[in-house]
Amino acid sequence: MECSICKNGETASGFVTVTLERGGTIVLIKNVPADVCQNCNHYYLDAQTTKMILDKGQEAYDKGAELEVVKLNVA
Repeated sequence: MECSICKNGETASGFVTVTLERGGTIVLIKNVPADVCQNCNHYYLDAQTTKMILDKGQEAYDKGAELEVVKLNVA
């Protein structure tokens, strides 16, 4: 797929680290499967992965974490 940000790159399957921040909580989620632009490194997540990421962020926020680092285990 052509990257909608840089318009010069094509995406390929890979893994990224997603950073979420809300209030005083920062969540780093590693090993996230994504389509990554080979030119600018912008990434695209599918709907199922996005839901998992947002759920992990909400869990960290709800328990009052200041910083949480999570390695996503996707089967």
